[in-house]
Amino acid sequence: MTDLAHLQAQIITDIAAAADEAALEAVRVAALGKKGSISALLATLGKMSPDERKTQGAAINQAKDEVTGALAARRDVLKSAALDARLAAETVDVTLPLRDAATEAGRIHPLSQVWDELTTIFADMGFSVAEGPDIETDDYNFTKLNFPEGHPAREMHDTFFFHPKEDGSRMLLRTHTSPVQVRTMLSQKPPIRVICPGRTYRIDSDATHTPQFHQVEGLVIDKTSHLGHLKWILHEFCKAFFEVDHINMRFRPSFFPFTEPSLEVDIQCRRDKGEIRFGEGEDWLEILGCGMVHPNVLRACGIDPDEYQGFAWGMGIDRIAMLKYGIADLRQLFDSDVRWLSHYGFKPLEVPTLAGGLSS
Repeated sequence: MTDLAHLQAQIITDIAAAADEAALEAVRVAALGKKGSISALLATLGKMSPDERKTQGAAINQAKDEVTGALAARRDVLKSAALDARLAAETVDVTLPLRDAATEAGRIHPLSQVWDELTTIFADMGFSVAEGPDIETDDYNFTKLNFPEGHPAREMHDTFFFHPKEDGSRMLLRTHTSPVQVRTMLSQKPPIRVICPGRTYRIDSDATHTPQFHQVEGLVIDKTSHLGHLKWILHEFCKAFFEVDHINMRFRPSFFPFTEPSLEVDIQCRRDKGEIRFGEGEDWLEILGCGMVHPNVLRACGIDPDEYQGFAWGMGIDRIAMLKYGIADLRQLFDSDVRWLSHYGFKPLEVPTLAGGLSS
């Protein structure tokens, strides 16, 4: 029994001297492991007489319980010390700014944002959105829009044509979203009030032109529409889109095969130090083309021009995005540069609203 008391005292001393959890575990294995000193004593109980087993068994089990308790207490002390040391080493600078949440990490492309902005504006005026295929027929892209045979736009140097079919006809990548107007007039009866946003394609490439770009066109067909209605719609759109209280506009005579009369639209601006401000200044900037739908287009789409009339307009989504947000080169819109997108892009939850601001 004296030897047991000495052994227990030695183990308790070793436990108290353990500097970390690894050293403490070594003491535990030496005492209570499969070949540990206390475990060896417990193994001798089977060879003892009943009287010896009763006396020494109780003493050995008591020693085991006290060693186990000392181990648990020391382990708690070492864990607490380790945590204190870690907290001291891993200090947090509370002056650092908060990290952006996951919902703030991505960015909406300016073209997608502007697409949503103009859709919001025209939807408030009662327009619906019409869409059509990027690959079109010559008939919908040119013929029904009053383009004469031999028009430059119908040549290979301006338009992406596919290989001819067996009957000689050729499909093409649409050069404007006007075929959507044709499809709408062929499938719906007036009154019609739609906008037609989408991708378009032309063989052209420089700082202000790309082979693939985006357009939005508008179409109104009913019995009483006139240029006064068109001018009001465009004026309200420009005010809302450029987020100004007032903007002067001027309409100049022009020519398009699909409208008669045809007009080019300029808006008031001020150029200063490489920036353009709208709604002020004495300069003018062309922004879109428009006009009354040509009677030949109405007839080609099965609408009687003696009963119905209407107007249409079209503008480049890429162009008005560049003007509003100060983007210098059209080609940057398609470079897929994440750094550029983080500068010009919009947060995912910044949904355009007329009440809260289109680009707030």
